Amino acid sequence: MPARPRELTPDRSARHLFGAKMRAYRERGAISLEGLSDVVKISRSHLSRIETAEAMPPPSLPAMLDAAFGTDGIFEELYRLASKEIHPDQYKRRMELEARARLIEEYAGQFVPGLVQTEEYIRASFAAGHPRATRDEIEELVTARMSRQALLVADSPPDLSFILDEAALRRGFGGPVVMRAQLASLAELALTPTALVQVLPFAAGGHALSGGTLTLMTLDQGARVAYEESIWTGTLIENMDGVTKRQRAYDRVRACALSPHDSAAFIRSVMEALPT
Repeated sequence: MPARPRELTPDRSARHLFGAKMRAYRERGAISLEGLSDVVKISRSHLSRIETAEAMPPPSLPAMLDAAFGTDGIFEELYRLASKEIHPDQYKRRMELEARARLIEEYAGQFVPGLVQTEEYIRASFAAGHPRATRDEIEELVTARMSRQALLVADSPPDLSFILDEAALRRGFGGPVVMRAQLASLAELALTPTALVQVLPFAAGGHALSGGTLTLMTLDQGARVAYEESIWTGTLIENMDGVTKRQRAYDRVRACALSPHDSAAFIRSVMEALPT
């Protein structure tokens, strides 16, 4: 008995509507996913994830769907909306993808990455970012951030690769005691069976990722996604061209970073320079 197709939710976003319309026109034309795969040259599994809004359509797909279904530009119009849309559930989706990731690569320009923040560093950084928040509200944020770290102690944790700008090490949160503990944790993590930490020193100069934070995730079935974060907003990138562009920028930055061994020594030197 064939598996029941996953229920679609076209009312959630333009991306979800794109997937729902794609399935509707495909089934109206009695075209299987395998048959559509032959026409558009995209794998059946990728098409299935597009229909259920688990993946953004690649830029080449809308025109091919309009040609295959005779829909006179409908899918190109939907794609223009979906590609510009900031989804209200985007961060939640990012967390869902993170939980599925087998490899997480991250560049952090100003903060230590959330997955490897100590509890006191988390508390201090949220207090700085939310000056009007109550103590209970801060604690809720701390609990949520700490819950993400559960995947690091799972039976099969993901591989991690972090590039930290020197600014992330020197920008103190919570005072010297908090920063010393945070830096010590990073130094111990620099070269372990599941993690690599590299420092990008100021001497490396400018680079393409200077403006924010970038996370690249390789998921359990090999799909790749990227997540960019600025001061107040985050953007999830799921089309292959966009992810590949950001992976290349990440690789260039990594090529200029210190080795994990030298990075651990650099982190310890920053620790030693902290006031007692």
